[in-house]
Amino acid sequence: MSKYLTWLRSEIGHSPIINNGAAVIISNDRSEILLQKRYRDKDIWGIIGGSMDYGESLDETAIREAREEIGCEIQIDYLIGVYSRFFVTCSNGDQLQAVTALFGASVVGGQMRTDDVETFGLGYFSQKELPEIDTHQLVFIEDYFSGKRGVWR
Repeated sequence: MSKYLTWLRSEIGHSPIINNGAAVIISNDRSEILLQKRYRDKDIWGIIGGSMDYGESLDETAIREAREEIGCEIQIDYLIGVYSRFFVTCSNGDQLQAVTALFGASVVGGQMRTDDVETFGLGYFSQKELPEIDTHQLVFIEDYFSGKRGVWR
């Protein structure tokens, strides 16, 4: 969780908020996308990304989240879209409306790894062999594989 979001939650508890964030889709030369296993006790996978810190831009958020979650330095290649119609209740009771900028990105350095805090597994998956995904992220993945750019949802 970002420093800003941690502070905000300490002030307002589980009340609904608008939460800005960024996510990245990284693909390999076989057109598979990199996903992270997001929970230790559930076999649910998702896209690399997270909440924006105060003072960050959306692309800086995406770069920081990739560094934190998978150990890699990335470059942002293009904007896939901005998604703002997803409402989430987290397992701890936090409620939010997610506003997420989704970028296509490339790995440019670092060593890919799990951190056993936010990332419990990493793998590349084809469109036809996707594991169980966080529900709202399926829209991101569908837009990526269909080649969409500049999506507003």
